[in-house]
Amino acid sequence: MSFETTKSTGKFVVMKDEVFISGNMNQKKKVVIVAMTGRMLIDFAGPSDVFTTTNIFLKEYGLNGEYDVQIVTPTVDKMVTSGAGMKILCDVSAMDIKSSIDTLIICNYEFQESPSDLFQPFYTWLAKRTEKNTRRIASVCAGTFALAKAGLINNRKVTTHWNLNEKLKHNYPQLNVDTNFFFTKDGYIYTSGGVSSGVDMALAMVEEDFGKELALKVARELVVYLYRPGYQSQFGSLLPSYNNSGLSQKLGNWVLEHLHETLDVRRIADHLNMSPRNFTRVFHKQTGMPPAKFVEKVRVEQARKFLEDTDNSLENIAELCGLGGLSSMRRTFLRLLMTTPSDYRRTFRTSLKDAGLGKLHLLNG
Repeated sequence: MSFETTKSTGKFVVMKDEVFISGNMNQKKKVVIVAMTGRMLIDFAGPSDVFTTTNIFLKEYGLNGEYDVQIVTPTVDKMVTSGAGMKILCDVSAMDIKSSIDTLIICNYEFQESPSDLFQPFYTWLAKRTEKNTRRIASVCAGTFALAKAGLINNRKVTTHWNLNEKLKHNYPQLNVDTNFFFTKDGYIYTSGGVSSGVDMALAMVEEDFGKELALKVARELVVYLYRPGYQSQFGSLLPSYNNSGLSQKLGNWVLEHLHETLDVRRIADHLNMSPRNFTRVFHKQTGMPPAKFVEKVRVEQARKFLEDTDNSLENIAELCGLGGLSSMRRTFLRLLMTTPSDYRRTFRTSLKDAGLGKLHLLNG
């Protein structure tokens, strides 16, 4: 399971039918989910479904203390416009909530904020949310940026969407950012990675509150993993986007055409009519990595495509991509993607083909 915790909190005193019951279970747990943007409904709908589904099973157990889930907006208009075009009207805004909160989850982040400081009242409200009035504070996807802006996660270990890794590090260098994990916990702060990772995090919270047995029932009902295998790093590209005029762009196609060959610094520099020393200096300045590391990542990216889209044997893929044989390719995958080539293929190979729909898809295409 891709989850990391640095400080453990929470105590449970009674256990019934493998479901944890704490001393104040007669009270509902107030869960406030802030929909910062409606671009992806799953950002806030996913965690909400986890908690509300938990309530169904709590009733089956005959237990009180279920979650009181409320989706709110960060703006006074109480409106969320989804990426699908529909508008969602919430009962209240975050600023309307004055009472203590059990679990506060900030979903995504509005990078293009209004020049009229539309969100400033929300950040003022959020900054006042601490351990004294909120048991857990969490984020989904880019919501980590909102927590950082409110000053709630300074010097903590956090994660976010894999594609926002460098942006978060650059904007908030005081954070300890690691986007390998689907979600992390540092004290009472929880942060999750991209989109569906909010579901993983919410399930972990249910397990923390009521135990594994109940959390597993919820996961099965939603047809998701309780502990999703793998790491977030398996989903993202190893190669960041570079300037179109940079050396990496000029080398792209040429490197792909020669992956099965030896590609040392001297050979690449000769291809560009540059001295090895000057090429290495300029390349590192433009990309932040040495040429050998770039070539290795290009090899792995191409191997991923073969694993996803072809039935080529692992040995053949290792040879085509210049990864030095199956054992060497396996070690490289484990180091860069935290998975093996065979496990990667099982997870990411073409879905239509494995579902027996590939032929139909081609006919209809």
